[in-house]
Amino acid sequence: MQELLTVFGSWTWWVVAGIFLLLELAFPGMFFIWLGFAALAVGFIGFLIDLTWQIQLVLFAALSIALVLAARPWFRRRQLAGSDRPNLNRRMHAFIGRSFVLDQPISNGRGKLSIEGTWWEIQGPDQPKGEWVRVKRVEDMRLIVEPVPGPT
Repeated sequence: MQELLTVFGSWTWWVVAGIFLLLELAFPGMFFIWLGFAALAVGFIGFLIDLTWQIQLVLFAALSIALVLAARPWFRRRQLAGSDRPNLNRRMHAFIGRSFVLDQPISNGRGKLSIEGTWWEIQGPDQPKGEWVRVKRVEDMRLIVEPVPGPT
């Protein structure tokens, strides 16, 4: 690294930043982007001030840590804010609270239920075909149902 920084100077940091930003595109996870920003900042500072390679490395490490730690609260707020479609990738959870008519009976606590053209495994008290059930919750890849007197 010392040779790269002495030969290419601050341009080395611009190349390193490009590599990190490309890694972020290839492996999205919002981690490499902060390292890329830190490398860009060190490259910019290197154009303004002549720094030794040791100071450049320490500055890169410090900026990387600072940017990653500063981004954490932003991600938490973003995750807590929710979405207009919270069950987009959790299709089964969208069925919680909804009632359906059994296409097949529940026997020995297990059965299958057709919802929107897809068959789902269900678990609940034994019920004959044609009875109404409501989805209470999801466990593993199974809908937990309870009997209801009629449609809701």
